[in-house]
Amino acid sequence: MGKERAELLKGTLDMLILKITALGPIHGYGIAQRIQQISRDFFQLQQGSLYPALHRLEDRGWLKAEWKVTETGREGKFYALTRKGRKQLQSEVENWEKLTGAVALILQTAE
Repeated sequence: MGKERAELLKGTLDMLILKITALGPIHGYGIAQRIQQISRDFFQLQQGSLYPALHRLEDRGWLKAEWKVTETGREGKFYALTRKGRKQLQSEVENWEKLTGAVALILQTAE
């Protein structure tokens, strides 16, 4: 992933993870896969950024984790959005929409 994508991702990773877990319980590797698929390969999460983010979100009470058996038969930690996490996601989406709207207004300004 290029440096520009990494910088954008740094500010939005939590929101993307919260959104994916809002769809239902999912393990870490599944989160990374789903984000990559939905973004049409724009976001390719590395373990070094994904797992610290998952632990941070869990520590904040926005995600809860439970060990379960994956489709491959191995145990994996499945993450689910909490009520507190759902409120945080809503807040982050609202802030994101305001931010992108403001940036769009500036970019539409005639030169």
